[in-house]
Amino acid sequence: MTDTATTPNAAAVNSALPQEELDRLTQDIVGALKTVYDPEIPVDIYELGLIYKIDIADDRNIAIDMTLTAPACPVAGEMPGWVQNAVGAVQGVGDVTVSMVFDPPWTQARMSDEARVALDMW
Repeated sequence: MTDTATTPNAAAVNSALPQEELDRLTQDIVGALKTVYDPEIPVDIYELGLIYKIDIADDRNIAIDMTLTAPACPVAGEMPGWVQNAVGAVQGVGDVTVSMVFDPPWTQARMSDEARVALDMW
């Protein structure tokens, strides 16, 4: 089995899955991630830059590395489950594993322009 390492906005590498399917899965996974919000910040976790890596394996199992805006975030224990449930609902994905990472630490520089507009952080 060859794993496909995909980070947001990066192309897939060495996958047995057709590129068209990888593109659809990636788009659908990102769409699912955009339904998960930090309850203290009115922006989804994808636009906040909390998703560090999305791996789509040839067996369609998904591994996600994510972080939090702060290690002491009150929902730290719950948010990986929210992500797992959202991505697990995407048609065609297998098992979903979510790992919490804190290296590199999250900074506001990881936020998208959409997040900056929503938070009035220009």
